[in-house]
Amino acid sequence: MKVRREDHWKPQSPVRKGGVVYPKYLDVHGFLGLWREALLAQKALLGLTKGYTNHPQLIRFKCTTDPVLYVGSYLYYVYVEGLARGYHLDKSKIIKYDLTIRLPVTEGQVNYEFKHLLKKLKKETLRSTNN
Repeated sequence: MKVRREDHWKPQSPVRKGGVVYPKYLDVHGFLGLWREALLAQKALLGLTKGYTNHPQLIRFKCTTDPVLYVGSYLYYVYVEGLARGYHLDKSKIIKYDLTIRLPVTEGQVNYEFKHLLKKLKKETLRSTNN
């Protein structure tokens, strides 16, 4: 089944990271960081990490009926974006996914993630200009 990148991303704003920034808006470093963070979230939700288990970005996955399924579904669409970019991500790392579910995102989550992203971008810009 062919899946379009936009099929999963139906937000009211262009922001979606860890579930809240559209992956297509991220540069290569941001995108690969997103992939790694989402895999870490999956691991944490499976109880396979010592840290990260109470990270704020996990809350919305934990509030679902099946957190591992929801984070896996999110990872799948990140994977699809990676394919569109020509990246070779390992789909086998996704434990399970369902292409019919949608992860709800609150306005507060969008605002939090947007501010967090701006801080990261500012740091990265400062680091880039100092090198």
